[in-house]
Amino acid sequence: MQSQAILGMIDADWLVVDHYALDDLWERQVSPLVGKVMAIDDLADRKHHVDVLLDQNLGRSNIDYEGLLPKYCIRLIGPRYALLRPEFSGARECSLHRRRKAGLGRILISMGGMDTPNTTSSILKSLQHSDLPSELNLDVIMGSAAPGLDEVRYLSEISRFNTSVSTDVRNMAERMCLADLSIGAAGSTSWERCVLGLPSIAVALAHNQSAILEALHSAGAAEKLGYPFDELDLIDAVNRFHKEPETLEAMTERASRVCDGKGVDRVLEWLNVKK
Repeated sequence: MQSQAILGMIDADWLVVDHYALDDLWERQVSPLVGKVMAIDDLADRKHHVDVLLDQNLGRSNIDYEGLLPKYCIRLIGPRYALLRPEFSGARECSLHRRRKAGLGRILISMGGMDTPNTTSSILKSLQHSDLPSELNLDVIMGSAAPGLDEVRYLSEISRFNTSVSTDVRNMAERMCLADLSIGAAGSTSWERCVLGLPSIAVALAHNQSAILEALHSAGAAEKLGYPFDELDLIDAVNRFHKEPETLEAMTERASRVCDGKGVDRVLEWLNVKK
């Protein structure tokens, strides 16, 4: 095994595994070559042979991993352990303070770097038919290799809103702080939005995002859309946020309780304990 050959040449205290194709059979082979092993998972659908298991998803519980982990394995479960860049926790206080006087003037649209199904274009087309005022600002963020980027740029040019399209941004926390509402995928960026109390309309674009979306909706931290989403559902949601700004403030409060952005520190504390 290539991994065994590489691990045999280094003296690693920890091996962190994050891959759906790896399970306890692979982990048993490499564990003698390192100090400890931590696995990152969010499906709870296979066994692991590790010292620490991290599942940062909302709605997940220790019970979901019963029979899948060694008895000695430490389970770090929930968004309080979400691995986020420090820029989000650093911007949390300012972002939450700004949202005390809720209003809808700027929407952040980010469906992931690639957005292979080009959901962004569908969203832009739908918003054209909403009751939102034309002076509204739309901040669209995509990856530079996204297949639908050209269409999105064209739609932004003909949009009745003040629409900007940015690629490969490095200041996502700042963009989220400036936004009053987000329309985005229900992936790991959900925890970034929650840290900053950013109200959101979320869509599950992948199988492993469905449970996240349901949990966020149940917690009142996001409005959910089906996929493929119905245009009228999106229009109804944005119209409601515009006409009832108090719903934005309420969602900020609920979302901010989901995650505080200090997950990295908490995980590192456990790794140091087990070292």
